[in-house]
Amino acid sequence: MQADLIIHGAALIDGTGAPRFDADLAVTGDRITAIGPLSHWQAAERIDGRGLVLAPGFIDPHVHHDAAVLTEPDMPFMVSQGVTTVINGNCGFSIAPVTTEGALPLQLGMIIGDALPRFPSYGAYHDRLAARPPAVNAACLVGHSTLRANAMADLDRPATAGELDAMCRQLDSALREGAIGLSTGPFYAPSRAAPTAELAALAEVAASHGSIYVTHMRDEGDRVIAALDETFAVGRDACCDVHVSHHKCAGLANHGLSVTTLAMIEEFARDHPVGLDTTPWVASSTVLNSGRHRQATRVIVAESAPFPDMAGRDLADIAAEWGCDLDAAVDRLMPATGIFFIMDETDVQRILAYRQTMICSDGIAGGSHPHPRVWGTFPRVLGRYARDLGLFTLEEAVQRMTSMPADRFGLGGRGRLAVGGFADLVLFDPAEIREGATFDTPIRPARGIARVYVNGRPVWSDGQPTGQRPGRPLTRTAPGRVVSV
Repeated sequence: MQADLIIHGAALIDGTGAPRFDADLAVTGDRITAIGPLSHWQAAERIDGRGLVLAPGFIDPHVHHDAAVLTEPDMPFMVSQGVTTVINGNCGFSIAPVTTEGALPLQLGMIIGDALPRFPSYGAYHDRLAARPPAVNAACLVGHSTLRANAMADLDRPATAGELDAMCRQLDSALREGAIGLSTGPFYAPSRAAPTAELAALAEVAASHGSIYVTHMRDEGDRVIAALDETFAVGRDACCDVHVSHHKCAGLANHGLSVTTLAMIEEFARDHPVGLDTTPWVASSTVLNSGRHRQATRVIVAESAPFPDMAGRDLADIAAEWGCDLDAAVDRLMPATGIFFIMDETDVQRILAYRQTMICSDGIAGGSHPHPRVWGTFPRVLGRYARDLGLFTLEEAVQRMTSMPADRFGLGGRGRLAVGGFADLVLFDPAEIREGATFDTPIRPARGIARVYVNGRPVWSDGQPTGQRPGRPLTRTAPGRVVSV
């Protein structure tokens, strides 16, 4: 018996939520070829996994690395924390298709950047990923705001029938070319004027392909209840599978409201497919002028184009230094992103523990002072919330990061340790794993991650990216379904 790689002696957590078990695992090419006692096998490389846990590579269902997979292909902020697959195109903003020749909305421009050409079709983006792959696998949603920017000169109004038809046709083409679903972000200015009916019409197109509807809801603060109601209405009207992005209850007045929102999700789930993801942090991050600085107890400037030296500083200190109020400081710093302390730890833990919640980073790469979630989200869950606080078992934590998102987004062959499955693997020390990134020092690898493999090839080893880039553009290869722990 011959394999390219055998990891022996590790405790295997297979991603299904089942208890860990000691075994060897063999990899040949890009597949897992055997699990069990494999001392009689030969291998080109044999790794000692004793004292470590071997798990499926983590799947991040909500990131904004649409451009980073091409401009930063080693993806150190992902592979260093065990992530082997990312899902881009979230919050209504996707890098493709972009057919407008005009100026892009601020948020879309920040995601795309200036280093890449515009991709006029999703197929063109998919082909570029296949030709110049990154270290991780990447799937992508199609953003509603991107479609609006293509079809409409004025985004501050509902789409006309003709404009909506153009968006639907473009979405249909992108889904045929390999995009895995639709994302919306009516919270953001480019789509804020879109009525519920516009969202539902596009969701119907996604449903016709068996694809998922993913949304950064219209509000996550004072009107989060109404926003959930709208999200459910879209799901009912379009008969589509609904997914709530980075669920939170933002602002002091809404702390504790997760008791109500989760009950609403539970009720809707009785007769309709619905799922959600969240981040393990009390602070969020988005454009600085989102209005969240009025809800937050603290705001850190993550990045400012006109004032790059302000990155990492508190907005209140900058405003005091400039002799102005917070709103005026925000205006001067734009275009900029911020880190907003707007959640309550009790809500964070309650949402994390909910039976259908998956883990996401909501990461945006770039800048000198990003949110620490970009580098530290998955080890933080495994270390702080599973091991230290006992919010759930390590097996359940891994399930939320692997088989649950794989099943939710239809990524067949991923998210489990199973013979015949793809060899996306992470080998980590369960006693040592924790985030290295902090709000003061956000660009720092996690502790306890020993090795990471994507499609059978090493992408992280001995605290460094290997330089190998075996990732692939992924399409839906299985029906999406809601799974609970």
